[in-house]
Amino acid sequence: MAGLPLLLLLLVLAGILPAANGSGYLSGYRQKSRLQKDRHFRNIRPNIILILTDDQDIELGSMHAMNKTRQIMEKGGTHFSNAFSTTPMCCPSRSSILTGKYVHNHHTYTNNENCSSPSWQAHHEPHTFAVHLNHSGYRTAFFGKYLNEYNGSYVPPGWKEWVALVKNSRFYNYTLCRNGVREKHSGVYSKDYLTDIITNDSTNYFRMSKRMYPHRPVMMVLSHVAPHGPEDSAPQYSTAFLNASQHITPSYNHAPNLDKHWILRYTGAMKPIHMQFTNMLQRRRMQTLLSVDDSVEKLYNMLVETGELDNTYLIYTSDHGYHIGQFGLVKGKSMPYEFDIRVPFFVRGPNVDQGAINPHIVLNVDLAPTMLDMAGVDIPAEMDGKSILKLLDTDRPVNRFQVNRKGKTWRDSFLVERGKPLHKRGEEMAQEENFLPKYQRVMDLCQKAEYQTSCQQPGQKWQCVEDQTGKLRLYKCKGMAGLYAPRMQALMARGASHVQLSPTTDSDICNCDVVGFKTSFLKRKRLLTKKNPAALSYSDVKSSKTASRKRWARSVSFELDGDLYAVDLEEGYRPPGSRNSSWATHRRRGEGNEEDNDEFSGMGVTSKPSTSSKPTPPAALKVTYRCSILMNDTVKCDGGLYKSLQAWKDHKLHIEHEIETLQTKIKNLRDVKGHLKKVRPEECQCNTPSYLPNNKEIFRLYAGRKHSHRMPSKQKSQWLQKEQKRRKKLRKFLKRLQNNDTCSMPGLTCFTHDNHHWQTAPFWTMGPFCACTSANNNTYWCLRTINDTHNFLFCEFATGFLEYFDLNIDPYQLINAVSTLDRTALNAMHQQLMELRGCKGHKQCNPEKGGKERNYFSEYRGQIWEGWVG
Repeated sequence: MAGLPLLLLLLVLAGILPAANGSGYLSGYRQKSRLQKDRHFRNIRPNIILILTDDQDIELGSMHAMNKTRQIMEKGGTHFSNAFSTTPMCCPSRSSILTGKYVHNHHTYTNNENCSSPSWQAHHEPHTFAVHLNHSGYRTAFFGKYLNEYNGSYVPPGWKEWVALVKNSRFYNYTLCRNGVREKHSGVYSKDYLTDIITNDSTNYFRMSKRMYPHRPVMMVLSHVAPHGPEDSAPQYSTAFLNASQHITPSYNHAPNLDKHWILRYTGAMKPIHMQFTNMLQRRRMQTLLSVDDSVEKLYNMLVETGELDNTYLIYTSDHGYHIGQFGLVKGKSMPYEFDIRVPFFVRGPNVDQGAINPHIVLNVDLAPTMLDMAGVDIPAEMDGKSILKLLDTDRPVNRFQVNRKGKTWRDSFLVERGKPLHKRGEEMAQEENFLPKYQRVMDLCQKAEYQTSCQQPGQKWQCVEDQTGKLRLYKCKGMAGLYAPRMQALMARGASHVQLSPTTDSDICNCDVVGFKTSFLKRKRLLTKKNPAALSYSDVKSSKTASRKRWARSVSFELDGDLYAVDLEEGYRPPGSRNSSWATHRRRGEGNEEDNDEFSGMGVTSKPSTSSKPTPPAALKVTYRCSILMNDTVKCDGGLYKSLQAWKDHKLHIEHEIETLQTKIKNLRDVKGHLKKVRPEECQCNTPSYLPNNKEIFRLYAGRKHSHRMPSKQKSQWLQKEQKRRKKLRKFLKRLQNNDTCSMPGLTCFTHDNHHWQTAPFWTMGPFCACTSANNNTYWCLRTINDTHNFLFCEFATGFLEYFDLNIDPYQLINAVSTLDRTALNAMHQQLMELRGCKGHKQCNPEKGGKERNYFSEYRGQIWEGWVG
């Protein structure tokens, strides 16, 4: 009986204490992995070094330039062959790396929007992985590029050593913030080349830390700017890769892509000068990576010399990928395709298999929780990513009877998002049940009775018509009857619109006898119309009041910021094609007849000039250089558009571009109109007694009293921010006009390149050119899935456009196969995408799959599809 208490004590120690330890972690934090428990038991905390490059691709062969890195990281560690960035933009992706969160949770949507802003500094910067590691005793250090809009005025929390680049990537002539002190650098390679400075400072800091604090672990981030522009290589590498061609993939110069979203439909095939530029760009990018390759080797040798190699985790990756000529886009990122979202990802360290290829999906949001897990620090539940440490845990059977262990469960889908969310429109889109291709939506609408009649029902706006190919199309109902006279009336009013009232000799003197200056625009238009008897006689079928409301008096209407605007092109826009119209003006009689400009697609008149003094009705209105509207309200184009599908597509894109141009012109006119409202002169008060205040003073009085009640401080600050953005855009626009910048296109992100852009060899000598790389409406949310049965990308753009690519049969995403999907599949993918768009935390953002997926991932050690070029 004496041994019974001792036996009970042993049972308690063997059974109860481990159970208490297993359930003793804090609520809201995740359970520790086996490797983490083993290190904690041995009281060994590893060093962690993250090597991050900028804009480095994996699809275009950039790793072929880095033989030393591949030897150290790929053969000496594990290569994750399915590594992705959830946002292919610099600042959003880097913010995700720091916080472990998706963009919709840290709200850094673009390289400008909330990038290193006061909101970011207040709400997200205090919760980066550096803060957690610093609190746990790690000596943290950062070297290189931080965030695009970081201004160097402060040191972010959590960093013991801070040597960060101010603003965006540069190799020379930059400013560093070294522990709060700004440090300027020039263009001397030996002391200013940023890649070498990052390497030397980081290795020196590691040696110093181990010498002063031998038992404290170190966490460092080496954030290189290569291969980001301006792609300045070290002088010793300026002649390397003379015939670089790894970027020429099957999607290279595959353009135009009429089945993809707007920018790719607009972008045509590259010109020879663009193709020469892509070759030079690929060469220079790979040259800059040679210095990063040297950096990895020096870091490796330093770890060997200090004896810390076996106790150090090395992680090598990039913030996102890149494209050079793919789909006709000369250069850039921000696309949801493989070349922009796939990144290199290598891990080397304790208990990490050497020379292994791991096909599990890893993301940039996994870096923060992984480094915390490596350090033995609890992972906050609000992080969206997951630690990949258990994927590095080598599976070994416990005994000879347990050969096949249960495979790991892991995500098979993730979210790719880019751009700012659409507030009102986004909520409406989220409430829709079906996201169908356009042809299916048209088919559903055509089943309704109100679309099946030929514009006969009262108030009917649309009708379904079957075209020559058998497809159903929606056409807008236009009132055929009664439009001939109003249209001609609006046309003939052009001749009278040039009559002007003679101004007084002194415009500053108020003359109450001149009525014309006090009438509204509509009244002046009526008066002018009455003064032209020819126009009046031709248009007495309808009154001028009716004509002023017809579309030919206000021919362009568009929606901007929820408001509908209309512009009178007849008054404010005079295309070159109208110079020959003798009935439009009598001031050019002696100039002779000129030919119409066929290259212009504005609102011109196709009638021949007449020698008669009376205006004659034209045969048709020329809308584009290939299409006109006849007097019977029908559209007539030249025969080529009806015979050639390519000509039809090209002309349609041309019309869309013209619409964008006119919308930009209208926006500028609105700015001028707003300015004129502010500087409006005082009206004459001829019939008002002098002792009564005028209407303007009364309005100012009441507005001053009510403004403080109507405009709260929050709304006022929002209005001021919008006003600042508007003025900034206006200044940029005026600057482009002053510099004769013809590269900028409405709705597009374009760049110019000339012989002076690159200041280091090899130099560009083929002269200037312009290219557009992205569009303002390139906002999307995509579902990327890889498992044993599916390998696809499904995207919903903010414009309502859908894209779907089956990468098992189309690895280079050449064909948008959304039309092959049925409604059930679309609904399922849309539902899963909507869940990921609103997810928060690792449980919601990582749908784990088991079963076949587990066996597939545990057994398969190669690429996901046959023939993939990584």
